[in-house]
Amino acid sequence: MQTGSVTTPFGRRPMTLALVRRQKALADIKQGKTADKWKVFRDASAAMELLGIQSNSLAVLDALLSFYPDNELRQDAQLVVFPSNAQLALRAHGMAGATLRRHLAILVESGLIVRKDSANGKRYARKDAAGQIERAFGFDISPLLARSEELAMMAQQVMANRAAFRKAKESLTICRRDVRKLITAAMEEGAEGDWQTVEDVYVALVGRIPRVPTPAAVASILEEMQMLHEEVVNRLEIQANSENSSTNHAHSERHIQNSNTESFNELEPSSEKEQGAMPSNIRPPKSEPIKAFPLGMVLRACPSIIDYGPGGVISGWRDLMSAAVVVRSMLGVSPSAYQDACDAMGPEMAAAAIACILERANFINSAGGYLRDLTRRTELGEFSLGPMIMALLKVNGQGSLKVG
Repeated sequence: MQTGSVTTPFGRRPMTLALVRRQKALADIKQGKTADKWKVFRDASAAMELLGIQSNSLAVLDALLSFYPDNELRQDAQLVVFPSNAQLALRAHGMAGATLRRHLAILVESGLIVRKDSANGKRYARKDAAGQIERAFGFDISPLLARSEELAMMAQQVMANRAAFRKAKESLTICRRDVRKLITAAMEEGAEGDWQTVEDVYVALVGRIPRVPTPAAVASILEEMQMLHEEVVNRLEIQANSENSSTNHAHSERHIQNSNTESFNELEPSSEKEQGAMPSNIRPPKSEPIKAFPLGMVLRACPSIIDYGPGGVISGWRDLMSAAVVVRSMLGVSPSAYQDACDAMGPEMAAAAIACILERANFINSAGGYLRDLTRRTELGEFSLGPMIMALLKVNGQGSLKVG
């Protein structure tokens, strides 16, 4: 590194180690490196939130770049501009002096420019006999050249984040519309189930959408809205399958009766077992894997289980499953009953079921018997954990469960 490459600011402006590091980094610019100054400026503009600068800061940076005569920033060129505050203010659309000084400080703090102050704090340039600038004092814009790739990546990241945010908002709007219309159809057509509870969960979710949404808030609400959508569709599918099964069963019974009536005197069953056997085309409904709910939704519905997580914290499904093993023993649920639940529901949802049972422990006489009943209904395709979770969400939204 060349001697004198690190300079301190004039007057009362403090020197910091961060400024030292930034100035030393300028000596490491790759030999022969170049960059288009206006492209770098556009990248910095796109990434201004990540850089911690404002639109007025960009106006000042634009004015500074306008004093550099070439469009290309080169490693071997003189990259110090030295306009007066009056000239800068004029090119920054008549910006007030105090505002100009504040945004110059912001640009320095963000590492986009570096001060090169003279002995008396004035900005000027010394020229050689040939009229070429030999030394200049003012603002060094070489950090823009040094950070050109970094600024380009930051700009791309910002654009990708904006695209993802826009897509998430669109998905939330569509999912919200679908859930609303499905609930309305179920209630108007008299579908079986506690649709008022589903309605309340939907209204609570919509109420959590902030007036000025953030990416994190939209992502969280979208996940829960999609889970609610799946739960509504699952409930409607279960009801449709149940109705079809009942219709098919009734049709089969009529078919068997008619066949027996017509052939009672002609044919004789070969055995009592065959006479009372279930027709081969009738089978118990086959259970399907229960879809996992977002962990955050389960914990909001069943906050009591958090105390049994490792260190009193549940940060993932593995922690919830560990807590469920402890709670299972505490509630008197046998290992075999819990294993059967894991086989039927999956380990995550079995742990969620234990969390729900713990939350309602004061209203359940036998936790083991209750879990076995849920397991049996799951195997028959008659149980979904969704209504239980949504009911607990509704209760916990109005206050803690009453004990006693």
